[in-house]
Amino acid sequence: MLMIRLARFGAKKKPFYRVVVIEKERARNGRNLEVVGHYNPLSKPAQVLLKHDRLEFWAKNGAQMSETVKRLVAKNPAAPAPQPAA
Repeated sequence: MLMIRLARFGAKKKPFYRVVVIEKERARNGRNLEVVGHYNPLSKPAQVLLKHDRLEFWAKNGAQMSETVKRLVAKNPAAPAPQPAA
């Protein structure tokens, strides 16, 4: 089963996370299939960068989001697509 979850990077006491698509059984920082975003909780305000199109693609193909990733997506919705000029 595929999961969309956080992988921790950064130095001791200075965490930085990547939002990754990974097999559920793999280690937290194991080999992932794709990086679909970044999350930096230490910046003020917390910096979240998500590739909503790729998140949607993986979710449609059966990947489950962790609770933390669901919360990040809910707080940072995708920007509406630009409307073409008439």
